[in-house]
Amino acid sequence: MRQIVLDTETTGLDPNDGHRIIEIGCVELINRRLTGNDYHQYLQPDREIDAGAIEVHGITNKMLEDKPRFAEVAQGLTAYLEGAELIIHNAPFDVGFLDHEYKALKGNKVTMRGICQVIDTLAMARKLHPGQKNTLDALCKRYDVDNSQRDLHGALLDAQILADVYLMITGGQTALSLDSSLDSSGALKAQVIKRLDEDRPRLKVIQASADEMQLHEARLDAIDKECGGSVWRRAEEV
Repeated sequence: MRQIVLDTETTGLDPNDGHRIIEIGCVELINRRLTGNDYHQYLQPDREIDAGAIEVHGITNKMLEDKPRFAEVAQGLTAYLEGAELIIHNAPFDVGFLDHEYKALKGNKVTMRGICQVIDTLAMARKLHPGQKNTLDALCKRYDVDNSQRDLHGALLDAQILADVYLMITGGQTALSLDSSLDSSGALKAQVIKRLDEDRPRLKVIQASADEMQLHEARLDAIDKECGGSVWRRAEEV
């Protein structure tokens, strides 16, 4: 199962007002494990970035002067995303911007939901924690995920943090002794205990010697005298 945790930063809030994507960050998970095959790209938007947006992510037009435009990276981005399950916090925002960028390309018919499945972790969190704050920072606090480096928003950093949050929300990164099946959102559906192979050799059981048992009983006698009864002997009486 290949999943891509994705985040974007933009020049403003609404692509219908001409705002553009200026940063894309993606983290790849295969079978719920980070692979290190991440994607990160800054983009030249050919327009001014809103002052309010700069306060959020700290990216300025000067920083993007030598960066490629979306048209130059679209083919590589599509190849990276195609067929994966996208995990996005507040998916309509990022998907709306990406679809708008693709739509602007001449002859292009790509849409995000046409090439990927999309999971919205904000919608998941609202179902799990109704009436509570479900921002990425709030979820980090709730699930004890380290976001101490998040002074400003950043697409790759936020995707990395969201990957940790998503794994926590959906049951942790791995199941040590359980074989878990996942539903379409990546949540655990059922857990089946793995049975040991009957052909495996049995573990050797080493019994305590008579001298060891005598020392053990003497130790319990001392505990009884000091504390008025040991928990081990009370357990034996139950």
